Amino acid sequence: MPAPTALPIWKIHADILRTLQGGNRLVLVAPTGSGKTTQVPQMLLDAGVAGDKMIVVLQPRRVAARTVAARVASERGGKLGAEVGYQIRFDDHTSVGTRICFVTEGILLRWLQDDRSLSKIGAVVFDEFHERNLLSDVALALVKDLQQSQRPDLVMLVMSATLDAEPVAAYLNQCPILVSEGQSFPVEVGYLPVPDQRPFTVQAAEAVERILYEGEPGDILVFMPGRGEINGTLDALRGMRTQERVACIPLHGELEPQEQDRAFAPNALRKVIVATNVAETSITIDGIRHVVDSGVARVARYDAERGLGTLLLEPISRASADQRKGRAGRTAPGTCHRLWTSIGHQTREERNTPEIQRSDLAEVVLLLHSLGIQKAATFDWLDKPDPQAVVRAEKLLTMLGALHEGRA
Repeated sequence: MPAPTALPIWKIHADILRTLQGGNRLVLVAPTGSGKTTQVPQMLLDAGVAGDKMIVVLQPRRVAARTVAARVASERGGKLGAEVGYQIRFDDHTSVGTRICFVTEGILLRWLQDDRSLSKIGAVVFDEFHERNLLSDVALALVKDLQQSQRPDLVMLVMSATLDAEPVAAYLNQCPILVSEGQSFPVEVGYLPVPDQRPFTVQAAEAVERILYEGEPGDILVFMPGRGEINGTLDALRGMRTQERVACIPLHGELEPQEQDRAFAPNALRKVIVATNVAETSITIDGIRHVVDSGVARVARYDAERGLGTLLLEPISRASADQRKGRAGRTAPGTCHRLWTSIGHQTREERNTPEIQRSDLAEVVLLLHSLGIQKAATFDWLDKPDPQAVVRAEKLLTMLGALHEGRA
């Protein structure tokens, strides 16, 4: 791996600091391999951008918060939980001396409920914002509102590899946009010649077998939508006809931390890691040269007629596919085997639909009411939710007794 200061993000180091020392908002677009996730928080700390307060980095997934914090702590030669720490649900690795803290969005929102001014925080970094998780949109809106009303000293930095930056910059009052180069090697992309109706667990195992048979070096990362498909793929891999011994390793958010760490640890055998989209962004698994992509993910949607949230199996966007492909080109040329056709690729959505426009909003409405914000439908959102979805959420909360005459 290159030395941290050799990463492309350091080419715009001075621009980042100049922008944030002269203002309090920035949108940063930096491709896979640029080093933004690990390096930018350190730049802010070393330049004193947050003063004597903490720098908080929002991560959309728990495994990313934990593993990125460990990497940054290691780079700075410190113990995890000291200068650099993380906090996720039921797992707090911070101390009174923590200056960079990686958290999930839910943790920041809980802090907002406890301390409306975020008095101990000097900068909030929204990493991988392109994923547009429900709570990341809520956090962005609330931090913007706090900055404008009480904390003009609070720094906001929105980062992403594939973000459509102009709308976000416009939402943040036309704040500056900086673009970094990436660091990646060529990745050869292959598609199916015709659609294959067999289970993609079987197709993925066959693709892995072909990679091994062709003798190309490097570890293999397989993307599956969930734990069930991961287990099915691992079962299929056990039946491979190959002379090479490999270590087949699952990676998803339901595993215990020590089980997740197997995917990142060196192994005497060649690794075949079968993962959900937790491996799509932020985290780096050294040695990956090949990606096998099922092209699907489980997406949360709200069924208004039944009043139920559902997880549907849906094709990933082209932006997500590019993120997954980029996992193969971090340290050397690689390959990406997509289990769909090139024609089918063009029919996919360009980007992910913001979760706030397709999810049950009861949790969000209740949170906003607890913070004294009564009108969720007209709140200052990046992308406004469906007003009817807000009305449904308010009716449900009133029926359950969580809201009384418009108050939580």
